[in-house]
Amino acid sequence: MVDSAFIERLMLAVTEVNGCAVCSYAHTRMALKEGLSEQEIADLLNGDTTHVLPEEAKGIVFAQHVADTVGRPDREAYRSIEVQYGKERAQAILAATQVILVGNLFGIPYSALLSRLRGEPYRGSSLWYELSMLLWGGFCIPCSLLHALVRTVGRTVVQGGATRS
Repeated sequence: MVDSAFIERLMLAVTEVNGCAVCSYAHTRMALKEGLSEQEIADLLNGDTTHVLPEEAKGIVFAQHVADTVGRPDREAYRSIEVQYGKERAQAILAATQVILVGNLFGIPYSALLSRLRGEPYRGSSLWYELSMLLWGGFCIPCSLLHALVRTVGRTVVQGGATRS
């Protein structure tokens, strides 16, 4: 479907847009394990796509677009990804992008809290924001996973029933 090195490039590109320090660190480690060069990682974390493989460029730019639009990509942009990569790979690219968006959603306040504990609070952040986002995530993520499971099982049952007719 989509290889893990491409997934890490997507993760780094989205993390660059959102500026999540914790996610940058984690995905840099994972990208190195996937064989990405230090220069390629540094470039992606600086918004430079010079070292992106030509066949992955459209997917990387799409992931950045999804991050820029806070998870609401333009339909035409998604359609162009489907044309480029096929439906299954396009769904995988979108899913990977959505996963890192959720990671950034909680990674940013976590990064801010860690910085605050070192005596260097993020400008524009508050302790209330940092703690409330992390606590709210502890509730929302399990609920979201349950919702996704129910939708997937429901879709499988419906499709399974439809194919038997």
